[in-house]
Amino acid sequence: MRTAGRLVLALSALRGVYADAAWQVYYPKDSNVIAATLPTTTVTTTASAASATQTVAAYNMTELVAPSLPSPMPSLAFGVQLYSGGMENLSIQQNGAFMGFSIEMSVSVQVCASAIHPTFLNLMANLAQRAGWVRVRVGGNSQETAELKTTLAGYSEGTILAKDTGNTTNPTNTPPIEYTSDLFTMMGKITDFTNIRWYLGVPFYTIDPVNMDIVVVGESVLGDRVLAYQVANEPDYYGYNGRNHRDSTYSPANFTTEFGEFITQVNANSSITRRSDTWMVPSISATNWNIDDFITTGLISTYKDQLYAMTVERYPNDNCGAIYGYTTVTDPQDVIASYVNHDQVTSILQYYQVSSAYAVSLDVPYIMFETNTASCSGFPGVSDAFAAALWGIDWSMTLAYYNFSAALYHIGGQAAYYNAFTPPPTAQSAYYGWTVGPIYYSALVLAETMGSSNTSQVVELFQNSNSPYTPGWAVYENGIPKKVLMINYMTDSTGSSDYTASVAIGGGTTGQTAATPSSVKVKILRAASVASKTNMTWAGQTLGDHFTSDGRLTGDLSVQTIQCDTTNNVCKVVVPAPGAALIFLDDDSYTAVTPTTTETFPTTFYTATVNTAKIDPSALAHSNGHGNMSGILDATSQNSRSSAWSWRVDIVRLITTCSVFIGAFVVWM
Repeated sequence: MRTAGRLVLALSALRGVYADAAWQVYYPKDSNVIAATLPTTTVTTTASAASATQTVAAYNMTELVAPSLPSPMPSLAFGVQLYSGGMENLSIQQNGAFMGFSIEMSVSVQVCASAIHPTFLNLMANLAQRAGWVRVRVGGNSQETAELKTTLAGYSEGTILAKDTGNTTNPTNTPPIEYTSDLFTMMGKITDFTNIRWYLGVPFYTIDPVNMDIVVVGESVLGDRVLAYQVANEPDYYGYNGRNHRDSTYSPANFTTEFGEFITQVNANSSITRRSDTWMVPSISATNWNIDDFITTGLISTYKDQLYAMTVERYPNDNCGAIYGYTTVTDPQDVIASYVNHDQVTSILQYYQVSSAYAVSLDVPYIMFETNTASCSGFPGVSDAFAAALWGIDWSMTLAYYNFSAALYHIGGQAAYYNAFTPPPTAQSAYYGWTVGPIYYSALVLAETMGSSNTSQVVELFQNSNSPYTPGWAVYENGIPKKVLMINYMTDSTGSSDYTASVAIGGGTTGQTAATPSSVKVKILRAASVASKTNMTWAGQTLGDHFTSDGRLTGDLSVQTIQCDTTNNVCKVVVPAPGAALIFLDDDSYTAVTPTTTETFPTTFYTATVNTAKIDPSALAHSNGHGNMSGILDATSQNSRSSAWSWRVDIVRLITTCSVFIGAFVVWM
């Protein structure tokens, strides 16, 4: 394991310039890292980790009861036949970064960029080393009224994002936000560290004219680091109950007309040079409109040359009753069984069969632009349990089989259960690490399953008489079977419900020669129960439990090498209950996604408890599928209150100052 160098400088000469500031700077991975802290302050812990785990959703330790074993039981021994040259119904070629993340614009600074957290970089680097890169969306409901400002009047110097928490007219009461171009400068620096590419959102509530600032500054600051721009977020809610910015008759046809007006404005804007393969629509939620309606309106066919992708958003369930105080509240114990059953996934995704085939026919990528286990923060005991790790694999692989090109999993604050990762509460961040959720393990498995070849094609195997408790998929590259991925949804601590799959390649088809390998390598994702919230491991390694992760996998890598039966041409692989197994059918496919050294970033960095960007919990309440940031204080400085995110030192001055010290250090060396 190689770790970037670290040099700590006592820069007392700067104290007169940056009084009472605490700051850290992290440079690209091949450079020395300089961390400077001015001055040291006394840390006061506001809550113990033990109490936080019970009062904040992201750290809640309450476990549900795992579903009982199915009756009748599925077969625990069955065959899987693959064929050389390909199989029927292979998906389109998939990218390694199939599974990415969606971050609400209003929380983007806290999640990944209020300081460039080494833990965040490590988490992204894990995926980039396996998949080649990572895709992250910054947007959501909060993008719709976002306004670019040169500076944010009324806030401290260096503030880059502020919220009007008194305005609750947006969907789910998401506050309007103001931002400066430094938000994108930070995103660019993150890309310098690890290969993240971004999606941004264009405000679309006002169309006469559309506010194009985010596109103009995105082009100038980030360039091709921005993959594409989402035009409108959930427009099917624009006229819902008359609470938004269109009337109740607003329809797919109206949106199609407005998108045409938007394209006209883009073409007339000389500040925008990137116009083809740039925009993403319609990003509806499947609540009020049907995606198939856009086949009739001609939105995709008319503007396909301008589109980067066709997009939708979908959660299979919601916990809104508990979050918003509705009369009907769903008991998580009542729904956990549906998340450990492949039938839930297929029944929902059948809705997209027609639109998916349509997108393929037009050669337009189809992206599940925002998703997770359940909207309104997810379910306690489900979204934060091992069930979600297996479900995330199932949902993603089935989306890939249905010819979606990507799936972005939404991340909320500390009041959300479904986060792939969560920073510690600011007051505890000097002592505790991040919390990595089960969905991140899904992303690790998907990165290794798809790999970085960009030629992976997925086919569902419908194995074991299509049992919903034992789904599986094969991955082909250029007609060659490379990997098999299988899930065991059952929980049984005795081992009696582990199943054995006998995988064969080739033989049995006229004109084909058996190609079953002499041995295979297998990585296992496992935990004690689908209800478990701790001790999750991928190939024997873990990212730790609550408050313990620095973003690096720890523990010894454990990979099974299974000798195959060359007489009968089968490789017998045992999949534990519960667990998932990724079977590598040749050494090349294994080596390509198994780093021998891991690029990591120093984790001696921590956020301070004064002069640290914090957020008003009300600013994020009900924010497009995730809850607020309860447990986080609401000021940027002691004895003050603000709804703004701030860098206490302006980023340009910071980079300039540190460049001087780097130059001086190089000369000194």
